[in-house]
Amino acid sequence: AVQQGLRMGMILFIVSEIMFFFAFFWAFFTSSLSPVFNIGGVWPPAGIEAITPWGLPLLNTIILLSSGASVTWAHHAIVGGFKKDALLGLVITIIFAVIFTGLQGFEYVNAPFAMSDSVYGSVFFMATGFHGFHVIIGTIFLFVCAFRLYLDHFSR
Repeated sequence: AVQQGLRMGMILFIVSEIMFFFAFFWAFFTSSLSPVFNIGGVWPPAGIEAITPWGLPLLNTIILLSSGASVTWAHHAIVGGFKKDALLGLVITIIFAVIFTGLQGFEYVNAPFAMSDSVYGSVFFMATGFHGFHVIIGTIFLFVCAFRLYLDHFSR
């Protein structure tokens, strides 16, 4: 019963996270597909220089997907009883996460707009900021998992 409750709690948490981020995507797509008069009726709003998706955002996406592959490798190594491979997978994932967070910070500092620059800036910084916060929390969690794996707290 406890395991079933924990599983249901995790499922509900993940569903709430999906809905949370869906709201930000909804705000972005609604504003971009039907820009209102207040922002000039154009998207991006007048005076906003949009970040090209083919530069740093693409690199961060590749890093994020790579970290998903390395953490999956670590998980399968734990299940298979390969401690060294699991530790290597977790360390690689943590390195990817730190690089991702650093590049996102760089992107924030060099963004040609601010949070106060219309709906574009506010939705951009809120969505990417919360995502970055999730990555930081996940990095801490993975660091704790790597430390516990090093101390042999996990079994097959």
